[in-house]
Amino acid sequence: MSRVELIRAALQAAFDPELLEVEDDSHRHAGHEGARDGRGHFNVHVVSAAFEGKLPLARHRAVYNALGTLMETDIHALSIRAEAPSKKG
Repeated sequence: MSRVELIRAALQAAFDPELLEVEDDSHRHAGHEGARDGRGHFNVHVVSAAFEGKLPLARHRAVYNALGTLMETDIHALSIRAEAPSKKG
């Protein structure tokens, strides 16, 4: 399974999102100091009712928790856009 698929599966299981986009942006960081260890750069957009009533920091923490060890083994940098359905835009 690719890294994008692993990230997608973890977020799908954790949040049952209405919208889930995962983009591998690693190619734009080739040669970057943090990319030398083989981990990647990713952008995530997730819209889920699980985020309703939560502040952005709590939403980001929930995403990090859902990704678990992927944050240590596969992900060097992660851009997160986590929204509740009532706040998407």
